[in-house]
Amino acid sequence: MTDGCPYLEYRALSEAGRAESRAYCTAADEFVQPMRADICNDRYDLDHETDCEIYREAEGLSEGVEGEGAGGD
Repeated sequence: MTDGCPYLEYRALSEAGRAESRAYCTAADEFVQPMRADICNDRYDLDHETDCEIYREAEGLSEGVEGEGAGGD
């Protein structure tokens, strides 16, 4: 298992008086939902390298899952 997505950061919300931080995707340039952050952190047997389309696009990796019609003969 990896150390998590290199595009994930935790940033403070800009709203005054709020000290909490949220997951931020630097590849998409936006805050992400907690469910997306689970993928970024490789929780629950998820892997950002195979399960995140944003990461795959940022890294220039091919789409699709190996063995599901990709690289067809």
